Amino acid sequence: MNRRSFVLSSGSLLTSILAQKTRSPAWIAADQGSRSGDSDKLEHVFDLRPSSWKSWVKGLEARIPKVMRQTLVPGCSVVLIRDAKIYWRRGFGVRDAETRQPVDTETIFEAASASKPVFAYVVMKLAEKGIIDLDTPLTKYTNERYVPNDPRLDLITARHVLMHATGFPNWRSTDDPMGINFTPGSKFGYSGEAYSYLQSVITHLTGHVDTTKCGEFESDVRFCATDIADYMQRRLLRPFHMDSSSYIWTEQLARDLARPHGEHGEPQAYHKAAALDASRYAAAGGLMTTPTDYARFLIELIQPSPADEFHVSKKSHAEMIRPQFAFRDFDGYSVSWCLLGCRIVRIAQHELIAPGGSNPGFQCYSAVSPSRKSGFVIMTNADSGLNLLTELTRTVLGGS
Repeated sequence: MNRRSFVLSSGSLLTSILAQKTRSPAWIAADQGSRSGDSDKLEHVFDLRPSSWKSWVKGLEARIPKVMRQTLVPGCSVVLIRDAKIYWRRGFGVRDAETRQPVDTETIFEAASASKPVFAYVVMKLAEKGIIDLDTPLTKYTNERYVPNDPRLDLITARHVLMHATGFPNWRSTDDPMGINFTPGSKFGYSGEAYSYLQSVITHLTGHVDTTKCGEFESDVRFCATDIADYMQRRLLRPFHMDSSSYIWTEQLARDLARPHGEHGEPQAYHKAAALDASRYAAAGGLMTTPTDYARFLIELIQPSPADEFHVSKKSHAEMIRPQFAFRDFDGYSVSWCLLGCRIVRIAQHELIAPGGSNPGFQCYSAVSPSRKSGFVIMTNADSGLNLLTELTRTVLGGS
């Protein structure tokens, strides 16, 4: 079978976006400078006054096509969140450089590692119900030895997986074989492999494995198809009204699915994920969604619904977004990680939940402020999307 390669993670993506000192977009600098006389102190999207939003969005609409041309990104879709509601959304460019079908607000992209918070939310709800304990070793729930002959596997908990502290590699490979590289819980180490492990444990506890449909993935690791895609539909996508989202390719989904493109905007083959692919990648990077659907999920993080069968309690919510590591300082921002498997970013006076991700042909980034109830989602359909995300993130985050 064709093996999908998850070569980048939201960790490296966000580092690339934020590690460059934020510059002033000319259209914002001119507007802000005319008001304050100081073009180095710009409003963030999280600081916009009610009277500023319309003119700010107008400038954003003018800037995006220019950046797309500069970065060779065929298609891009953006959503802005204000007062915990979708304020503005728009597609730009084309979903397929060959057919020239335009991107619209219904266009579906691969969320890549931004899939992790969606899965993590479901795990937090299962912990709340007592089906799994965040701090109980996962080997207590399954006989599967994900890493043979290493007793440290018996130390790894769901919490370690969610916060990226298992010691697993990101993905096993010839250059980075499967193993435990440090004592679980002792430090940070980003890992999609760990999310795949936790997904297999959750399936053991709640789902079904089809042993008649199996295949090999990286380094010949063998997985069998499961019902994880249906489970995620029932437990989160439908209750959160993420009606355009899926983990499995269908003809209906294909009508709105963006095509992946390379670094120069050249069309690539579609990724037609099946149940077998979802059994390996769903939790770590398998979600296909629209920026609008993903914004609906993010809104639940900044303005939670009352606890019910699908939504977590206030206590679980607070634990879910609590930084799990001491913040590490960079130039103009600092970073920690939370149990959603994504970064918590402190920039200026803001603390942001910031999921992002990169799959072959797709790159995305998002950030929301629980205190300001605002944020954004940006999704692209090209390997060059990182360059676009870097520029647009400067735009929506404003100056340094």
